[in-house]
Amino acid sequence: MEQTRPAAATAAAPDRAGTGPARLADVDALRGFALFGILTVNITYLASAFHGTGVDEPGFGSPLDTGVRAVVALLFEAKFFLLFSFLFGYGFTLQLDSAERRGARFTPRFLRRLAGLFALGVLHAVLLFPGDILTTYAVLGLVLLALHRIRPRTAVRTAVALFAVTATAYLLLALALRGADGGDPAVAAADAQRATEALRGGFGSVVGAHLDQLPDVLFLLVFFQAPAALAAFLIGLAAGRHRALADLARHDRTLRRLQAVGFPLGLLGAGVYTWSALTHPGPAAEVFALGVDVATAPVLAAAYAATVLRLAAGRHGRRLVAVLAPPGRMTLTNYLTQSLVCVLLFTGVGAGLVGRVAPAGVALIGVALFAAQAAGCRWWLARHPYGPAEWLLRAFTALSWPRWRGAASGDPRRPLG
Repeated sequence: MEQTRPAAATAAAPDRAGTGPARLADVDALRGFALFGILTVNITYLASAFHGTGVDEPGFGSPLDTGVRAVVALLFEAKFFLLFSFLFGYGFTLQLDSAERRGARFTPRFLRRLAGLFALGVLHAVLLFPGDILTTYAVLGLVLLALHRIRPRTAVRTAVALFAVTATAYLLLALALRGADGGDPAVAAADAQRATEALRGGFGSVVGAHLDQLPDVLFLLVFFQAPAALAAFLIGLAAGRHRALADLARHDRTLRRLQAVGFPLGLLGAGVYTWSALTHPGPAAEVFALGVDVATAPVLAAAYAATVLRLAAGRHGRRLVAVLAPPGRMTLTNYLTQSLVCVLLFTGVGAGLVGRVAPAGVALIGVALFAAQAAGCRWWLARHPYGPAEWLLRAFTALSWPRWRGAASGDPRRPLG
């Protein structure tokens, strides 16, 4: 993902006839799109301690509130981390090939990179947002390293098996939970209210609330996100082996097919998931809906990716890439900054707005934050080769100080940061 032109110039004037900077900018744009989706989901958890508890937040039950929740659940939840995981696996293969061409030792550097991600993830989970994904990526990166010589076809088959086994496990669990009591909603509401009050407290109270949430988050990561993320890693690895994103024109028919299959099937499964998220029908139905989403979210994520890539290659692609590519080159900095801004907005460390902003307002804050990041990244990359967090991670990975000044060259081989 190395370029010789500044990031802003590359995004603003990609060379659609070539396979160099323009194609690399398209990958960055896809990564920026995934980052926006992740923010749209994460901010709902950062703005409300009730989200995901199975009970509705008091005071926000208007049709508009319900509609916004439905849109986020239908189009965003459980989809965009898959897209980002795919890009992690894709970038891994490019990093590996680059190291082999240069005769560099890849494994020690990659292990240091994973260690750096894990350390940042732990700090992020405790101080900013318990729903951290960096630690999961760091651990699964070890699995990816162990499987890096796997054949592309075997990688895809393994990924499909992972999705299928995980979905089947949820469906079988749903059968076992038929007739089970879903617990007292009043107790869940009281717990969420206590968490809200803790998040409105000072720094120590906020950290304590994060630590209290970590066991539930860890359970979700291990039994839902980790298997799906690993599967997406493997699909990304297979795509990277074939350089699938290097010549999009050659794969336009495949991208069209992904859209034709992914949108109807993915939205159907997402509809089941959304129904469960909004109605709280009980443990058996909720687990069933989660299993359906595990099976269908990957094809919807693929349809999203195909759409962004086709738009980026189209007549208005230059504008799309100009907006999405700069934040896509600074994903680690933006991911951490998003959580930091939300902590300052929603917890007692700052404005203490947790539980006080309606879902529509939360969504607008997310859009405004991403727009500000897109503009800020464009400005930053015209003056610096890497984002601040990316620079720090590269320094730890290489055990040397990277260049600080100068325009960015943009490197899609970076999995995250």
